[in-house]
Formats: sequence, structure tokens, C-alpha cells
Amino acid sequence: MPVAADIAITARGLTKSFGSLVAVDGLDLDVPRSRIYGFLGPNGSGKSTTIRMLCGLLTPSAGEATVLGIQLPADARSLKPRIGYMTQKFSLYNELTVLENVQFIADIYAISRATRQARIDELLHQYDLNDRRRQLAGTLSGGQRQRLALACAVLHKPELLLLDEPTSAVDPKSRRDFWTKLFELANAGTTILVSTHYMDEAERCHRLAILDRGVKVADGSPAELQHAIGMSVVEVLADDTFHAQTIISADDRVASVTQLGVRLRVLLPRSVSEPVAVVEQLLREANVQARCAVTQPSLEDVFVAVTLERKNEELAA
Repeated sequence: MPVAADIAITARGLTKSFGSLVAVDGLDLDVPRSRIYGFLGPNGSGKSTTIRMLCGLLTPSAGEATVLGIQLPADARSLKPRIGYMTQKFSLYNELTVLENVQFIADIYAISRATRQARIDELLHQYDLNDRRRQLAGTLSGGQRQRLALACAVLHKPELLLLDEPTSAVDPKSRRDFWTKLFELANAGTTILVSTHYMDEAERCHRLAILDRGVKVADGSPAELQHAIGMSVVEVLADDTFHAQTIISADDRVASVTQLGVRLRVLLPRSVSEPVAVVEQLLREANVQARCAVTQPSLEDVFVAVTLERKNEELAA
């Protein structure tokens, strides 16, 4: 366990309710410094609500959090100059140019006149916006708007960067380029908390928490989560994929079946011995020709497994 000095964010029992809706339920969290920590979960899982509590925009209904050594929500005002926040929706001004947007953010953070122009020039170059500085922000492509938003979020060199699904509206290449920038920031000492519903992005994080309907159901590095899945994963290549999925799904021993192209990924609890033999027998009895083999779990398999486990626990309660 990292010592306190190595932790950027600590939360215990963090809860947020909106009337009868519990958006975040008893969240415990430890986010290490200078790392990329991910929140993985579908819409409505509590990712955005948690981020807004951690940056002081929402007051928790219960629990407590310490961010960069600052107690929340009591001292949220002193935290704001030390963090950067980038929302899912582009929140800068479409009617201003790229340069005018960055200058406006520099005014908000009261960056000194002596250093601001050099810092602005540095970021416009670093984020490939130098030749766009006179272009209206509203006419930029999705990837360009994303880079502009990130440049503005890091203009004041924050210790902590909070990103709420920042790549949801951009193409795959822009997403890859964006993550290159995030790793550069983390390597330079910035702590990054990023929410996503993309499995490939979650796998890039140093550590991540999986959220399901406001509850943290798993926490660790991608490798740790994949190792501790508690499921065997059988990959099936069948002549009739749809028929094979129908047959396998009907068996009570099977936790989940997912089709990926022409292949099936079958999850069975590790309590089921010889999982390949079980799947092969099901298909053989249905006269379905197939090749089956155990394979390594993916992060998507982990997500399916932990959310199924929670659902089964609720049904048994």
C-alpha cells in the first residue's frame, strides 16, 4: 500500500444522493500520484458525479475526501487553482478563436503577463494548434477541439487533472494521440483521473476502478483485475456462431456468452472443472462443429464478471 505522501486522492464512504436516487454509494478510493487512474463504467454508473465531488463542484451527501491534502468539501476553494478539469462536452467558447480561448483561461487563472505568452505559445505548439490560433473554436474538428480543451485545462500546470469521458466524440486516431499526451503529463508528474466507457482506454490506465450503478465493484491494475477474475474464458470458433451461442447460453453453468466477430467468448465460474470439455459437450450434443480453447481474460470479461457477481449477490439477498 502506498504511503500517504504518494496518494493524491483519498475517499472514504463517499456518497451522493439526488432525492431517492443514490448516484454514488459508499465509494472508497486511493489514487496514487503521477499515475493515470481510470473510472470504467457505463452511463449512469456514477463516474461523472464522483469526479464533480472530487473537484469541489458537488457536495457529498455522506463520506469524506482528501484531494492533494485538502479536505473536501470544507476547503474546495483552495483546491481549484491546483487542478485542471475537462468535461465530456466541449465547454469553451465557439465564437472565440483558439488564441482568444486560451488567453481567456489565462486571465481566469491570473497567469502573470511576464510568463503567459511563452506558456501559450508552448501549448499551442505542443498540442498542434499553432496554425489554428486565429481560427474560431466552433469551426475546429472534434480532435482539434479536444486538444484545445486539454491545452486550456493544463495551462496553469495543475498537479491533478480530472477528465470526464474526454474522448467520447473523437475518432480513434485522435483518441490515441490524446492518450500519448496524457502519458507525457503523467511522466512529468501530473496525476490524472479519467472516466471512460471504452475498454481499450481502461487498459491504458495504471490503475482503475470499475463502477456499477454507483458502487465500486473492482479496483486494481488491469493485469491484477484480469488475474483475479474468478472465471474461465473459453473461446469458441463455430460453423454456426448464432446456433452455438444459443446452445451455450441455455446452460446454467455458463455465466456469459459474448460474440466478437465470428468468435464467441464464454465465461464459466472457476468452480466448473474442465470448462473446455463442458462447452465442447454442449455443442457436440447439438451437432454444432466448433473449435474450443481456454484464453486469457480481457478487461471486458472482467467487467462482465464483476457486474454479474454483484447482480447475483443482490438477487440472493
